[in-house]
Amino acid sequence: MNALSTRDDGQGEDQVIEIEVSDLGGSERLDAWLARQLPDHMSRTRIKSMIIDGHVKLNGNICEKPRQGLADGDIVSLELPEIEDPEPKAENIPLNILHEDQHLIVINKPAGMVVHPAPGHWSGTLVNGLIHHCGDSLQGIGGVRRPGIVHRLDRNTSGVMVVAKTQQAHAGLAAQFADHGRTGPLTRTYQSIVWGSPPRPSGKIDAPLGRAPNNRLKRAVVSPEAPDAREAITHYRVIDKFGTQNGSSKVGQAVSSLVECRLETGRTHQIRVHLAHIGNPLIGDQEYGRHFATKTNILPESARKEVEKFPRQALHAASLGFKHPATDETLKFDAPLPDDMEALKTALKQAFE
Repeated sequence: MNALSTRDDGQGEDQVIEIEVSDLGGSERLDAWLARQLPDHMSRTRIKSMIIDGHVKLNGNICEKPRQGLADGDIVSLELPEIEDPEPKAENIPLNILHEDQHLIVINKPAGMVVHPAPGHWSGTLVNGLIHHCGDSLQGIGGVRRPGIVHRLDRNTSGVMVVAKTQQAHAGLAAQFADHGRTGPLTRTYQSIVWGSPPRPSGKIDAPLGRAPNNRLKRAVVSPEAPDAREAITHYRVIDKFGTQNGSSKVGQAVSSLVECRLETGRTHQIRVHLAHIGNPLIGDQEYGRHFATKTNILPESARKEVEKFPRQALHAASLGFKHPATDETLKFDAPLPDDMEALKTALKQAFE
């Protein structure tokens, strides 16, 4: 079990994260292992630079080798340098705009784009592009580092997002997301490509989430009595199934499925954790579905190659509906599957035809 703790180093703003290595299941290099332990905004390139610059210790000694091998029981310490100037700068980044008016803007965010600046990603974010596109009108709306942002998608999740352009819009949209659509028209649906198929064609996953006991930067299904337990409800519907494991004990079970998810709550990594919890992790999810990677061995070669090169969790925010905070009109926006997920779906479907 990985034990993680944070502490101040006594020098001001710097913070040190300590993690105990366990359950490796084989050899692994330091930079790759750290990349799996830390949040999405800490890129592997950034982690490698921090190791080379002497910000990482292994068992109390500075380790400047990204390729350094690890063993169970090792203690890795990462010193996070003082936070840089948090004010994001305008950058001319192309945006896929689905709708825009004087109050808000709706974006189809590509996979790989971080929503707002954070350590390791001070540029190239959606916020940097929005500031360039909207000008000074975003300044101060909802905070300096996250102007206009009322909800987020993971770096490697694509799809529909709405951003506020006025204080009125920010307040109105934030209230709808806080309510999770219980009393209003807010709807959020996602499409995912998962291993296997859920136990029923449609269903409800009602399982509280909290911090994972082996890595406090991850989430896990926890007991309702856990001190950090938060209600989490996901509704799912199987759209399509690909292949069957006729040679296994579960005759007729799909090798993979296209699953639509509708959120009733909006917790960090909720869909990823919930689908992994029922035994159907997202293809490409290195945090919550890593132990399912061997399932590629049961795929025909064409599909196996497509899965092995897929660069992220197969999750896309396909639609978003909400009440316009200024006009009260109910709006709904859709974004088709991005090219990489469409190619993955096609490869899986054709492999078993």
